[in-house]
Formats: sequence, C-alpha cells, structure tokens
Amino acid sequence: MNTIGTTGGAEYLRNISSVHTSEPQISKAAQTPQAAPSEPQDTMSFLSSLKQDSENGKVKLIINADSKESLEEIKKNLTSKDSGSKITADLPLINGIAVEVSEEQLGILPQLGKIGSDINVWKDGRISIPDPIIESQQVDARMDVAPISLGVDKLWDAGITGKGTTICVIDTGIAQHPDLKDRIVGFKDFVNGKTEAYDDQGHGTHCAGIAAGDGGETGKYKGTAPEANIVGVKVLDRNGSGNFSDVIKGIQWAIENKEKFGIDVISMSLGGPVTQPSAKDPVSLAAEKATEAGIITVVAAGNEGPNPKTIGTPGNAENVITIGAMDDRGTETRDDDKLAYFSSVGPTKYDERIKPDILAPGVNITAASHTGNGYVSMSGTSMATPFAAGVMALAAQAKPGIDPTDLKEAAKGTAVPLPQDNLTENQQGKGVIDPVTLINQIAPELNIEA
Repeated sequence: MNTIGTTGGAEYLRNISSVHTSEPQISKAAQTPQAAPSEPQDTMSFLSSLKQDSENGKVKLIINADSKESLEEIKKNLTSKDSGSKITADLPLINGIAVEVSEEQLGILPQLGKIGSDINVWKDGRISIPDPIIESQQVDARMDVAPISLGVDKLWDAGITGKGTTICVIDTGIAQHPDLKDRIVGFKDFVNGKTEAYDDQGHGTHCAGIAAGDGGETGKYKGTAPEANIVGVKVLDRNGSGNFSDVIKGIQWAIENKEKFGIDVISMSLGGPVTQPSAKDPVSLAAEKATEAGIITVVAAGNEGPNPKTIGTPGNAENVITIGAMDDRGTETRDDDKLAYFSSVGPTKYDERIKPDILAPGVNITAASHTGNGYVSMSGTSMATPFAAGVMALAAQAKPGIDPTDLKEAAKGTAVPLPQDNLTENQQGKGVIDPVTLINQIAPELNIEA
C-alpha cells in the first residue's frame, strides 16, 4: 500500500515503486533547511497539499523516471484525451518532464509508481529570491583589490586572461554593459523568450562582470578572466524568481550548446533548501550531468551561515565546485583575511558531505551594473562564485580539456587555509583559492612566479 511521508514540508509516496516529491525553491542564497522527515501521511493528505498549490486549477510538477520507456508511458497517462494536463517542457537531461496537471487529474499520481521502479515527482514552484547585500559605492569597493590579493594579476601578466575560453552564467540574464557586450557570444532566455542579451534584475550582470568584465578604459574593476567569452542563460525573472524546471532547462541548454559556444565553465550563483539527498534532487542531478559533460560547474554555497547544514542545492552535489565566501578586508595582504559571516556551512543535509569545497572573495565586490555603464558593490557567495568561475576559466586556458573533477581536486589541494583559528573544513573547505599555485600545478611548464 502506498504511504506518503514528508521532508521539510514536501510530500512523497513511499513504496518499492515510490513517487518521491519535494518542494524545490531556487534562490541566490541557500534558505534555512527545513525540519527532519516526519511520519508518513495518507495519500489524501498528499493530494490535498498539491491542490493547495494549484494556480487556476493547475499544479506545476517535474516528473522523472528510471527509463525512457517509463517516461513515455507517464506522458501517455498524463496527456490522454480530456485529461486537462499539459507537458510544458521536456527535460531529457534528467529523463523527465515539466507538466501542468489539472486538479481533477491529481488522483493519477499514486498510480505512476506502477509504471517503473523509480518514479520521482517534485512540485515545480516559483519563489521570490532575496537580493544580495548591495553595498555603498563609498565603502571599500574591492574588485580592484581582490584579484591582486590572490595574485590573479600575475596570471594576467603571463598572458593567462581567459582568452579562448567561455563562461556560461545561469542567472537573471546579462546586460550589454561596455565591460561585457563585445564578448557575449550566446544568450538564451527561458523567462521571456527574448533573443538579445539583457538583464532586468541585475544579479546576472554583476556576476558576469566579476567573472569576465574587462574593467573598461581604466581596468579598475576587472573580472578574474577579463578576456573570456560569456554566454548568458536567463532562468530568473525581474523579481529574482525562477522555476525549478527553468534552471534545469538552463543547464540542459548549456550542455547541448557546449561545443557551439566552447563552454568551459558554468557559474551558478543560486541555490535552494535541501529537502532530500542530492541523488534525488532534480537540480543537483542536472548539475552533476554538466560535470559529466566536461563542463567545470561552479555553484554558490549560500548565505545562511554561520549555522551548520546550510549549504543549498545544487551546491550540495558531490562533483560541482561549491564556493563559500571570505572577506579580504579591502587589503592586498592575506594575514587579515577572514571567513565572511554569512557564508553557508556544511556538512550537507542528508548526505553529510563536507562543503564548501573552497572559498573566494565575496565581500563588497564591485562589478558591472545592469543600469547604465556604471558599477555596483554587493556581498554574498553569489559574488564569490563568479570570482572562482573566472579562475577556473584561467585554468581551462592554461590546461585545455582538463577534466572538471581533476581541476576540482587541484583547486582544493592548492587552496590556502584562512589564518583564523579553529575553522573547520565545513566552514572554509580546504581554504581560499590560490590561482597561481593552481595554474602552476596543472600546467607546470608555465612556471608563473608567485
């Protein structure tokens, strides 16, 4: 007999052919994890909870299956004549679909478990994404300091600038800021369907500037890979809201267009609450597929520190490079660096995985604004992530074709622990990214002076 359990307020059917459901949420900073699993509820309670989330009589879901044959059978069941249900997206990356199911057809969900041995169902909800901290322009604007404090300028001097590589920023879009527009080689909009690059929220432009802005005429606010090409994938709207399925589509599109645009790195400054192991989380599954496809995938840890088990999804995925934030105090010296107070802390919920993997500067980071030709300062692991993504593009230039897993291990192995006492790996990972040592390890023939 099917039973239903809850995980963080999200329901799933339990049996050998179970339907697991969760309530995924996307944000640029990981939310506080929810309560531990409670006792199973009955099927009627599960269906009732779905009805409460309906909009105009429809419930948005993501469904995946153990095989293509099972997925096709699910499609037939959901879209039979007069069902009132509609498939809104194919998600082959996770062998799944996004679907709108009518309230009248919700009763079919418990029957899907009979089709295959492992059928998963998630609510595909939308949420408002909290903005990162926007700092005063007059207070310690540090993008001109952070690359120098970590020696990135030495790599630039040696010709390691990201030239010939491509960073894909999956976010709110990318505005055609002077620091970026000439190197935007691709753009995909899953929100409004526009073809020209734009950003009606600002977060994606700021992240792109941190990763690959050229700093304009003065070069003051130069990103870590100032000659890398950029691809923008818009999955979040002007309010910073996104659909779970759109984020998966964004990752899927990046993989499909890897060769066309030469995508080496994905940067995702977004995350959501962890409600289940990463192997059962659809966005974590999609992020892992990007790594398997040979794309270096860099993800924010979240801004829910200092409490433990606050790493978000997909930052909890095993093989992505999960980035926490450090504070360089606005100085070029390293001895005053410290962990950013907001940086999320591991271990990951359910998997008990040590995260973050490494740290990068994430306090008062100044980069391109989406309004006009100016700059804005923000703080968050959202800022640390593209900083690290730019360094990964430098690594891809230095060692073309490097395996993402090998690069992750090299980045961890060369990271430098913070000078603070009593920090654990679940706070700082292996430490602060060390760009010069990393490049020298993977490409020793370059022999760049530290």
